[in-house]
Amino acid sequence: MGIKDELDFLKKSKGARVRPRSASVEQAWSRLSGNDGLSVKEKLEKLITLTGAKTTVKPPAPAVEIDRGRGEPLLFLEHPYPLRTKYGRHRLEEALAVKGEVLFRLSHDVDFEELDLSTALFLDLETTGLSGGTGTVPFLVGMGYFRDGRFNIGQFFLGELGEEERMIRDLGRFFKDMDFRSVVTYNGKAFDLPLLETRFIMFREPLGLSRLPHLDLLYPARRLWKHKHDSCRLFHLAQQIVQADRDEDIPSAEIPFRYFDYLRNGDFSLIDPILYHNQEDILSLLGLVISAAVLFVEDGEIDALDMFGVGKVYESHGDMERSTAFYERALAGDLPDEVAAAVKHRLSTHFKKSEDWDKALSLWRDLSARGDPAYYRDMAIYFEHKAKDYVQARRIAEEGLAVAIDLGAKLREDFARRLDRLNAKIARSGNAKRRVP
Repeated sequence: MGIKDELDFLKKSKGARVRPRSASVEQAWSRLSGNDGLSVKEKLEKLITLTGAKTTVKPPAPAVEIDRGRGEPLLFLEHPYPLRTKYGRHRLEEALAVKGEVLFRLSHDVDFEELDLSTALFLDLETTGLSGGTGTVPFLVGMGYFRDGRFNIGQFFLGELGEEERMIRDLGRFFKDMDFRSVVTYNGKAFDLPLLETRFIMFREPLGLSRLPHLDLLYPARRLWKHKHDSCRLFHLAQQIVQADRDEDIPSAEIPFRYFDYLRNGDFSLIDPILYHNQEDILSLLGLVISAAVLFVEDGEIDALDMFGVGKVYESHGDMERSTAFYERALAGDLPDEVAAAVKHRLSTHFKKSEDWDKALSLWRDLSARGDPAYYRDMAIYFEHKAKDYVQARRIAEEGLAVAIDLGAKLREDFARRLDRLNAKIARSGNAKRRVP
């Protein structure tokens, strides 16, 4: 049993009231914590049996007591997970083996080459709106980080809007004390970090995170998996790539409305699913970073679709030698027709730039068979300007014109002008031959 057990347990308990633990409970839990063969849920069940406890205990207990009515104006909750805990198909400890070279490839930030994820902050905000701007408040700041042999999820929850300044100042101290060296998000460059910067500026607090190397996994995730999956939402990729057993616990669009309802009536049960959702997102982000890193392991066994994705990442760095190698390996595998065409297009563009005409022509012929006149145009240009074979160029241009006849005036005009020019060149070439004695 893995991390899903604990998350489901926390969800079902709905943030149950946490009471001070007696010495006997502390001692029993200490003994059970050393047994990594048990899931968190199994340890909790044994703890209740050993101590006769009547209430649910979450290790470690939050520093505050959560009431089912209105809670504290500002809460900090922390949930530690043993490194050997599994989330989907990965153990959390696998993240610590991800090398800086891979983080650089994913992030395009050279500073990651000297880093690993042991000092990274995994950040995810829940806010009063999805559009950003000065009117949007982050009421839940979710953070994942490795400390003391655990992966911890810390959450600052803003129980009253009037306490935002205190939350910002507490966050600033927390970031400084933890001394994070990098930030990992999912769409954080466009949303989370700019929003947090705005709130810190409003309260005249510096945000040191802004200066750190930042891996926004959304962009490499699209390169790696957009051609493979219908959606690149974090929730969807967590299910499909990480193989996490998570449900669509709460739609993102519903979260602001739940928070505003809580502000009106103080019912903390409205917030419990948001806390759970935020924890899942952070764990999904960690799992997805591990899944992405696995694809870059030398001699790793990955399928043809993943080879295409890795090739796109290398191409985004301008590393055409590696990207070409992955594209050619992908073509040798089992690819859907549309993806194979996309791979051939990228390869043909590279071979054209490097003037490897034999390989480019072979790919253009394959692609033109799909009825795309653009590749007839590429071939016609080659035979006219490089091979100086005007007859062959004319034949290909005529085929291209026939294909383009229903595809727009611009392409038709291009082929028509090309044919006029080629006919003139062929005529001049023929006259010159006749004048030779």
